[in-house]
Amino acid sequence: MPLSLSDEELAAVMDAATPLQPHQRSEFLRDVSAELASYEVVGPGVIHRIVRELQRAHLNRHGFTTTASASPAVDGVQSTRRLTKCSLDQ
Repeated sequence: MPLSLSDEELAAVMDAATPLQPHQRSEFLRDVSAELASYEVVGPGVIHRIVRELQRAHLNRHGFTTTASASPAVDGVQSTRRLTKCSLDQ
């Protein structure tokens, strides 16, 4: 059965693909589609959860982390990295 998403739901999925490299987005979108297809009822909550989990998995697979983690010391200073999305609409 074809997957039907509202404009807002599709925008949420596409926004979640943004941090991935362009060549990685197709795989992410296929995975999201396959996972959502396994649900009888798909709404904003299910979409948010699936997108969050798959985005984290894809980012981690490609060497990114989505939580604070220790990075190598630079000039003797230990730092943390955090992947964040910047908003230009401020």
